[in-house]
Amino acid sequence: MARFDNAHSRLVAWLKILLPLAALAILSTLFLFSRTIDPSRAIPFARVDVKELAREPRITGPNYAGVTSDGTAVTLSARTAKPDADNGASATGLHARLDTPDGARTDITAGDGAVDPTAGKMVLEGGVKVISSTGYTIDAAKLTGALGKTDVQSDGPVRASGPLGTLDAGAMHLRQEPGTTAEPGGYVLVFKDGVKLVYQPRD
Repeated sequence: MARFDNAHSRLVAWLKILLPLAALAILSTLFLFSRTIDPSRAIPFARVDVKELAREPRITGPNYAGVTSDGTAVTLSARTAKPDADNGASATGLHARLDTPDGARTDITAGDGAVDPTAGKMVLEGGVKVISSTGYTIDAAKLTGALGKTDVQSDGPVRASGPLGTLDAGAMHLRQEPGTTAEPGGYVLVFKDGVKLVYQPRD
């Protein structure tokens, strides 16, 4: 066996043995203390039900935009939409916006509804709220609107608040008044069928 005549040589000889052993010990701990993989917990943030999606195909965040025959810009958006054999497409989280040529704007939100571009109509229900740039906020159970012209009306009673106060009516109708080719009619919001107005004068 070789003799080591000084402390430095003895230290080097010991390190040649100890360092490889320490390296093996460190590597072994990587395997001993590593976490086991649980396949059932793979991709924990995924919440897609593939079977349900295949059974009921849907679109997330759809948008529709168009212009009516009288020049009103119509935009529709929804949280989700899926094909409907009877109504074109049913949707949830609906928002419709109407910008008429005279500069007025009407925003409509609804919990759900249906849009049928082929039939040229939309049906909104589930807590419908209408906000008009004229200052009126209207609550209704259900609204039916046309996509080809400015024509939105309620299917039942409405409650509104606006510049004159609060009112209850049997129905409401947003439409263009009759006019001529040279002078088109203006756009009006009509409350009808038993209107009850509580007037609130301004201070």
